[in-house]
Amino acid sequence: MSKGPISQFIEKNYLHFNSAALVDAAKGYEQHLLENGKMMITLAGAMSTAELGKSLAEMIRQDKVHIISCTGANLEEDIMNLVAHNSYKRVPNYRDLSPQEEWDLLENHYNRVTDTCIPEEEAFRRLQSHLYDIWNKADKSNERYFPHEFMYQMLNSGVLEQYYEIDPKDSWMIAAAEKNLPIVVPGWEDSTMGNIFASYCIKGEFKPTTMKSGIEYMMWLADWYPKNSGGKGVGFFQIGGGIAGDFPICVVPMLYQDMEMHDVPFWSYFCQISDSTTSYGSYSGAVPNEKITWGKLDIHTPKFIIESDATIVAPLIFAYLLDL
Repeated sequence: MSKGPISQFIEKNYLHFNSAALVDAAKGYEQHLLENGKMMITLAGAMSTAELGKSLAEMIRQDKVHIISCTGANLEEDIMNLVAHNSYKRVPNYRDLSPQEEWDLLENHYNRVTDTCIPEEEAFRRLQSHLYDIWNKADKSNERYFPHEFMYQMLNSGVLEQYYEIDPKDSWMIAAAEKNLPIVVPGWEDSTMGNIFASYCIKGEFKPTTMKSGIEYMMWLADWYPKNSGGKGVGFFQIGGGIAGDFPICVVPMLYQDMEMHDVPFWSYFCQISDSTTSYGSYSGAVPNEKITWGKLDIHTPKFIIESDATIVAPLIFAYLLDL
């Protein structure tokens, strides 16, 4: 399929420095898929609130991503945007806000993420009321699920359709639920819905074990990875850093060092988009070669790092992969 105008613009103008790294990474991703490789995308930061779903959802529909690792915030905030978009508040002059103005936002039930404020009632509480029913049903039936599985149940039930305020085609969680895409959510408890679930456990309404844990996510991933790493293998496309990236990438050294399994393939492609600079002790800013020393990447793994804003870079790479 021929490339569209966005891809043509990228190839014509992105010739040096970070822009050239973007093109190299996009072409490497494309080649990986052409050779029947699979790809994991990891989502850190506030990519869902940045509405990455506008491009990521189509990547999922076209089978250009095969598994996602994301923070609990990204898992829930895509759905929040789906059901409460019209109540979001944008604050372009966020750098100029005084502490009192920040307090006023809180008093008006707005939680700020840089220049975007998420409305508590329309977003958090709307999800909470429906998740409570799903959590309660599982708890009373002694059933256990992963955090993303509960979200899939809620989306697939259709109970949220009455609230949709964007085109559901722009929701990456809708696209993922429709395909039952594998998702890993390390550290899910560090999220609004995770905090809310914990509060119910503290009050004695739910058992903590109703929610499958991060250890169980790693156990699941340890089973999934060898089954899907044949042939070209599995690539690793990391947006940001943090636990969404480091948790899943560690499955490789765990399998061959701790499980003492033989012939465990390294990740066969690696790209990181981050505006975190290389510094002492930094993970998000660490250059890819450092991961060789931890047994995560091979010497010959294609490695790319794009030191730029992921909200700018990721949609462009996705557009290139989608031939836009």
